[in-house]
Amino acid sequence: MVSHAANPFGVWQENGLLRVYFTSRDANNRSHITFAETDPNTEFSVASVSDEPVLVPGDPGFFDDSGVAMGCLLSVNGKEYLYYLAWNLRVTVPWLNTIGLAVKSEKTSRFAKYSRAPVMDRSDEDPFSISYPSIIYENGKYRMWYGSNLRWGKVPEEMDHVIKYAESDDGIHWNRSRKVAVGLLHKNEYAISKPFVLKTNNQGYTMFYSYRGNGAITTYRIGHAVSADGFDWSRRDDETGIGISASGWDSEMICYPFVFGYRDETYMFYNGNGYGRTGFGLAKLEQDG
Repeated sequence: MVSHAANPFGVWQENGLLRVYFTSRDANNRSHITFAETDPNTEFSVASVSDEPVLVPGDPGFFDDSGVAMGCLLSVNGKEYLYYLAWNLRVTVPWLNTIGLAVKSEKTSRFAKYSRAPVMDRSDEDPFSISYPSIIYENGKYRMWYGSNLRWGKVPEEMDHVIKYAESDDGIHWNRSRKVAVGLLHKNEYAISKPFVLKTNNQGYTMFYSYRGNGAITTYRIGHAVSADGFDWSRRDDETGIGISASGWDSEMICYPFVFGYRDETYMFYNGNGYGRTGFGLAKLEQDG
């Protein structure tokens, strides 16, 4: 854990602490997944940090040999499923990302990779590269929103990275839709990444995400979209209510949001400068009036 604390994703523990899984990097810049536990009674200050990784990169030649990054954790019928972004560096293009799965063992309480291959790879619907998933389990189905490149260009800024949608009956085999769930909107925008979807009983769905490229702004900002059904989305970035700071750790960019509720308040863990190089921080929603 030489640098970074990126992609925070919180899971409440039986002891009342909020365990925040995140991505760190080693001396070779390969990403690993680990966690810290935060205490809600002390404004979610860090109570402890794991002294070993939860998940590590695969052996040379595997789909995740260049790194594993935190996607989302889902608990279904007493089992915990950790979906992660797998990094594989390439020659003709910068990288190939796929989605892997690790399952928590009931015997050891450790996560083990489900397969030596990704559970979601490139396909005819997604021929270039795919990225971070957000998954909810609803009415007996797994619903996934994930990133997908529409193309590769001469530079990464030509990737046209958008959010797409897929469904599964078992969380392993996925039926994809060719439809773009959340597409590019702003001038010069070229990437929407790391969706996080929340379902509310009466108000439909809200998706938080990072978007990159907006006029003269080239670094990530946090935006959100709303949907009645999870299929058709309306972007409302200007209403998200968080921007970069005037100075400090999040003065250049903000990205990778995780939103949660506690005691009738709404909070957001998020990353700042350098895609998590400066760690993750906490924001609290303030209601107007």
